[in-house]
Amino acid sequence: MSIRKRLSQEESRTVALEAARTLLIELGPQAVTLKAVASRIGRTHANLLHHFGSAAGLQKELARHLAVTICASIEDAVLASRDGSGAPREVVDLTFDAFDKEGGAALASWMIVSGNEDALDPIVEAIHDLVDDLGDHATGSMHDTTHALCLMALGDALLGGPLAQSLSLPRTSARDLAERMLIDGAIKAGIVVPGQDG
Repeated sequence: MSIRKRLSQEESRTVALEAARTLLIELGPQAVTLKAVASRIGRTHANLLHHFGSAAGLQKELARHLAVTICASIEDAVLASRDGSGAPREVVDLTFDAFDKEGGAALASWMIVSGNEDALDPIVEAIHDLVDDLGDHATGSMHDTTHALCLMALGDALLGGPLAQSLSLPRTSARDLAERMLIDGAIKAGIVVPGQDG
């Protein structure tokens, strides 16, 4: 006889957000509904309504969940790059993948088109917190680099493939450019980049 474990409110929200993330990646942002997530985790629509208030609330929490978990990975990659055990390309790839493979760009676009005007707040806040956690308070020079990197990743996720093809560029050209920009920004900020001459 199977006994369904009773989850805490926080555990239940986390399970729902992970299911929403899977739906986002597999089927796109339009599939992230209370009904679909409830069905995926064996809960009721009312249960998810209690946790998130609405589909827009679920999507905003999903954006926050994605941003926080992805920014934690990016922070680890940045710190590894700074201590010589990682590379700037890892930071670029994680950022681009967050918007592309993880569905961040599609979710943000869907939420904006759906009229959820504060859709990007959780993503913007998480990126701001990431930059603050990594330092650079004295000069702020990495703020420009982070801003450009995120905009490049967002644009590449939405239009990168067709645009690169139409310009006869390799599909990785935006990532290659972002990597060079990140290295240049780090050098300007006085951060030692392994394998680069300062």
